[in-house]
Amino acid sequence: MSRIAILVPGKIHERVLARLKETFDVIQADVSTLDAETAGRIRGVAVSGGFGAAAIDALPNVEVISSFGVGYDGVDAKHAASTGIVVTNTPDVLNDEVADTAIGLLLNAIRELPRAENWLRAGNWKPGQNYPLSRFSLKGRHVGIYGLGRIGQEIALRLEPFKVKVSYHTRSRNADVSYDYYPTLKDLAEAVDTLIAIVPKTPQTHKTINADILAALGPEGVFINVGRGWSVDQDALVAALASGVLGAAGLDVFYDEPNIPPALLALPNAVLLPHIASGSVPTRNAMADLVVDNLTEWFAKGRALTPVPETPVKT
Repeated sequence: MSRIAILVPGKIHERVLARLKETFDVIQADVSTLDAETAGRIRGVAVSGGFGAAAIDALPNVEVISSFGVGYDGVDAKHAASTGIVVTNTPDVLNDEVADTAIGLLLNAIRELPRAENWLRAGNWKPGQNYPLSRFSLKGRHVGIYGLGRIGQEIALRLEPFKVKVSYHTRSRNADVSYDYYPTLKDLAEAVDTLIAIVPKTPQTHKTINADILAALGPEGVFINVGRGWSVDQDALVAALASGVLGAAGLDVFYDEPNIPPALLALPNAVLLPHIASGSVPTRNAMADLVVDNLTEWFAKGRALTPVPETPVKT
């Protein structure tokens, strides 16, 4: 009996490839290079990155697209759903890692820990010479979380031992949490002095963190982003940090990755990471396993483990 053909249309975690090859016929190629016979054999896709409507339409018998990552904005899930194709992602397995990174960015931005380490490594710590006191402290802060989904709730739980007040804004109130809810992002920004963004890339979140939101946080304010750079007006953020309208920022994501504006790189009050919030070996292995497990489960039992909301097949 011939194996089910799975397309891998680009670079993906090596664990995905190794596990897929144990069960499936893996075809590593760009969709545009496939002949009609090969395209017709493909019933599943494992992808890390983009897979648009044209690619979907080029595979007449594809049933499921398994995407590596919790964000799946590169996959046209709505188009897939309109043709009966299931799309899956890898939620939950990276919640802890991303939440931990958010707290690390917050502490680093507030206490200037990377700058202090660089100062030490440069040989500046000598008798009578101490690193300047950090301008900010986490103590007594009011932290707003923009996006209280799975990861947002993990961030909130991690903040509680720091004895800070936590509030949030999402599209609707979460009845299962006791944190104060604000119906608009502007209301939240005006109430807090620290804002952590963990929202997906959607048309509704495009540049929602703009000059007005940053100004509302104030010169003592701190902004952290572990969601998507898409949600931030990056020019406004640079201007706010440079002028002192905003106190500090910690960013793991950017608007046009991996291109970072020189003006942002030059800011001493910005802590910058290269989109590594989920970037540990254990977490990436777990994500890779879930990519494969979704495909295995689909072809063995006709159900997906973690279908995205747009999927036409509910489990």
